[in-house]
Amino acid sequence: MLKDRKIVLMDRLGWDLQSPDGLHEIDEYDGDDTLYLIVHQPGTGRHLGSVRLLPSTGPHLLGDKFPHLCAEAVPEGHDVCEITRLVTAPGLSRAEALQVRRQISIALFEHALTAGITRYTMVTHLPWLPSLLSIGWDAEPLGLPHGEGVNAVAALQILVNETTLQRLRAAWALPFMVLPEPVLSPPAIGGENKLAF
Repeated sequence: MLKDRKIVLMDRLGWDLQSPDGLHEIDEYDGDDTLYLIVHQPGTGRHLGSVRLLPSTGPHLLGDKFPHLCAEAVPEGHDVCEITRLVTAPGLSRAEALQVRRQISIALFEHALTAGITRYTMVTHLPWLPSLLSIGWDAEPLGLPHGEGVNAVAALQILVNETTLQRLRAAWALPFMVLPEPVLSPPAIGGENKLAF
């Protein structure tokens, strides 16, 4: 996951991020309270895609580095979690990457509904906003975009409810649980914080 994050975010997209060893992308938000949802290939365990979730009650990107993107206070609370570092593995075909993103989207809702999360927040580059909105999430802007061109960024909140989950399941023909049931509850602090599916 960390190797693919480095390839996608730093090498391909040119983001100014940290790589302690030149192979992995990791920062101060990759800690004990961070949760990762990871899609892996059965049999080989190969990373196909992942997303990082940060509790809004602790350090998180929107609150620490992008509060100016919110017209009002940064959404925070035990029912609010931040989506970051959503990547699909390099080398996947367009169809494979789309399927992985759909699985991650379903997993985000499954996890949220089990963990008591009512809203996700995220910061995104403006050129990606149309593709994010086309997923079918119930998303709202938190303020006006900042920056220009490909560097413009905006903050969103995604409202979580069972109706949206069922609509996504039907639209993508993914009627069954994506996350394995035994690990749907949130991990204890300091415990295993990767939900692989």
